Amino acid sequence: MSEPNVEYQKPIPVPDEASRPFFEGMKNHELVLMRCTNCRRWRLPSAQRCPECWSLDWTWENASGRGTVYTFAVMHHVLHPGFAGEAPYNVTVVALEEGPRYQTNLVGISNKDIHVGLTVLATYEDINEETSLLKFRPAT
Repeated sequence: MSEPNVEYQKPIPVPDEASRPFFEGMKNHELVLMRCTNCRRWRLPSAQRCPECWSLDWTWENASGRGTVYTFAVMHHVLHPGFAGEAPYNVTVVALEEGPRYQTNLVGISNKDIHVGLTVLATYEDINEETSLLKFRPAT
């Protein structure tokens, strides 16, 4: 958990009605995902219909927060001024233990030490009083 950053300069995601529980979970430092009540498949991003069985029935459930690095890139070119002080920085796709993949940044690790298959755990960056972002760190 990090201290809130009042001078956050990067883009801040804006939840819509479908994603609001996911973002509320992050605010509470919980990874909350949609799960089909029919076939029990987890889904991310949130969607009305299950991609597996096409059911319209779901619940929001806490996920484990565990995953592995599926792929990653180290960005040297700054595409938004908010990232200028962090270049080079990583953009990482984490395969969650529950199945979905999530694009994020790894923290608490040097870019040179990131590798596919690395076991990671969820952590949260509090960027203001209303918003926390899901990041991942190496599992110890």
